[in-house]
Amino acid sequence: MRKILIVGAGQSGLQLALGLQSQGYEVTLMSNRTADEIRSGRVMSTQCMFDTALQHERDLGLNFWESQAPRTEGLGVSVAGPDSARVIDWVGRLDGYAQSVDQRVKMAGWMETFAQRGGQLVIHGVAVGDLDYFSRSYDLVLVAAGKGELVSMFGRDASRSPYTEPQRALAVAYVHGLGPRPEHPDFDAVRCNVVPGVGELFVMPTLTTGGRADILFWEGVPGGPLDVFQGVKDPSEHLALTLELMERFTPWEYARATKVELTDAGGTLAGRYAPTVRNPIGRLPGGGLVLGVADVVVANDPITGQGSNSAAKCAAAYLAAIVEHGDRPFDEEWMQGAFDRYWQTAQHVTKWTNAMLAPPPEHVLNLLGAAGQLQPVADRFANGFNDPADFENFFFDPEKTAGYLAEVTSA
Repeated sequence: MRKILIVGAGQSGLQLALGLQSQGYEVTLMSNRTADEIRSGRVMSTQCMFDTALQHERDLGLNFWESQAPRTEGLGVSVAGPDSARVIDWVGRLDGYAQSVDQRVKMAGWMETFAQRGGQLVIHGVAVGDLDYFSRSYDLVLVAAGKGELVSMFGRDASRSPYTEPQRALAVAYVHGLGPRPEHPDFDAVRCNVVPGVGELFVMPTLTTGGRADILFWEGVPGGPLDVFQGVKDPSEHLALTLELMERFTPWEYARATKVELTDAGGTLAGRYAPTVRNPIGRLPGGGLVLGVADVVVANDPITGQGSNSAAKCAAAYLAAIVEHGDRPFDEEWMQGAFDRYWQTAQHVTKWTNAMLAPPPEHVLNLLGAAGQLQPVADRFANGFNDPADFENFFFDPEKTAGYLAEVTSA
């Protein structure tokens, strides 16, 4: 039986561990926190997952919360004008619903399942020196812990990483008591509110430790008026700032948020990081090799909501690559091939996300404007969040955008 070590118990690490376990591999999973510590800790992300990523969970029978989590059936875009009124406002319908399950709920539940099914769970922080020691006992070591010292083993791929600094300051609040969006009171949607030159506010439903909730998520241009959350330790102060900025920049969202309160004391999060693609293979001091997973090797800004989706797709690609490889050694060539397989989908996410961080060119503004008049355009844009590869066909190139809009208009 092949022995595999996975370091990191997030979406990708746990999904991969449970998937390998179901295929009969002997899996050891290392986490720096217990399930209870995760469950009672701080929120970790917004994790809105679209249909393809959710299907990877279903395929492994890991969709434990699907019947409880709100079903997000649409994705809407609003753009603020100079007077804080909306100059663009529409919602596209998703072909398959999206869902967000608080990672404190999911990761704690999956971790307990892994242990119940006989997996070796080790609660311990890991340094490069530890990995050097452990690697001799395993056929394959995977690093799925996207923060801390281990990431430094994976060199930055400058050719795929146009940014060296964080492009947004991030601030998340989980709340109860948000009113429905009057434009579509009968179904849930992720709402993306763009304030040109300032940043974006995302609003989405989720399932958290205390049941259904909503997430208010500001992405602020660094140094701008939204970049005010650094150093804010008090959760109630964080929420007050969130609402103050909503009242100023997105009054239509603030109107339904006047009665909100935080879900719990751990319901806020703030931070920033530079979007980076890294070389997938890490070299240990003793000569061993380790393979980076998900945001260890491809960390995009959350402006396109792809983090958990990419993590699920990476875990699925690696699982297939490991199983297909049989008993052969997991050498450098295999590791590069496994990453290249994931990059087939990840490259589209990275290209689109990096484009969305820049001020939109004229043809993209035309596209967003047209979506308000032409429902098929709104629907196609919304479904691009599930399959970002489709943006190649109508988003990046002004001629393709013009051709697509002409086609929809004439139809």
